[in-house]
Amino acid sequence: MVILRAGLCPGLTAEMIQLLKANSIATVVDLVSSDLEEVARKCSLSYKALVAVRRVLLAQFSAFPVNGADLYEELKSSTAILSTGSESLDKLLDSGLYTGEVTELTGAPGSGKTQVCLSIAVSSSHDLKQNVLYVDSTGGFTASRLLQLAQTRTGDEEEQVLSSSGPVKVLVVDSVSAVICPLLGGRQAEGLALMMQLARELKTLARELNVAVVVTNHVTRDGSSGHLKPALGRSWSFVPSTRVLLESREGTWGKASTRRIASLTKSPRQPTGIEVELDIGSCGILDESPAASGEGC
Repeated sequence: MVILRAGLCPGLTAEMIQLLKANSIATVVDLVSSDLEEVARKCSLSYKALVAVRRVLLAQFSAFPVNGADLYEELKSSTAILSTGSESLDKLLDSGLYTGEVTELTGAPGSGKTQVCLSIAVSSSHDLKQNVLYVDSTGGFTASRLLQLAQTRTGDEEEQVLSSSGPVKVLVVDSVSAVICPLLGGRQAEGLALMMQLARELKTLARELNVAVVVTNHVTRDGSSGHLKPALGRSWSFVPSTRVLLESREGTWGKASTRRIASLTKSPRQPTGIEVELDIGSCGILDESPAASGEGC
């Protein structure tokens, strides 16, 4: 919100601002939305001068109308779809990760969240030649795991991914719940405020910089049904555009046939409830221990 101050626009003098503030008009919005005839009478100011000031302020601070068709064409040209490195997961996400959106991976420790994030990082940087920013909040990231995944794609230990000065196209935060959970203690109101501030920042980065944002979140048990549900509550549930639940399921042959399943629980493009079996790299899914994943909250 823009505060009225001298020099903000021609004709807006310090004396005028003082008179306006004395009548509870302190911001640009206050002034442009007021009845100027009444303001002129209360503040003993020239109605003509107030009209001139409002006209200039509207020209400076108002948004210009945008044609819907033009906006749609701009969105199409700026939106990219990036592969996750997994054919099955790409199919679940309707071709892959969409820039401008937040995608959330939820699951219990050992469900493969970090492995999927690493696969996304390798696929985006090596295969698609895009810059990736990987934020590890739990200490679970290791270069050896990333190298192992990269080698499954290249088959050459000497091949390296060169850095680029271009824009970041993928932001991975593993895990967002490890950052937020410690804040949701006794002073819950403050913690919720910080959580929503983080949510706004992530969505702004995705939208304004055309970045595909990927976050991981742990799960809890629903008290009534016992089903798994994402942590961080209802307030956070509106942040991701797409949400995927990762699970480990044992087949009929016991532990040797354990499968990793990805289920779509929220999507703007696909019907929810779709499931696929993950195919993340020939090295398989590496287990995450609860301690390493930082999901004990």
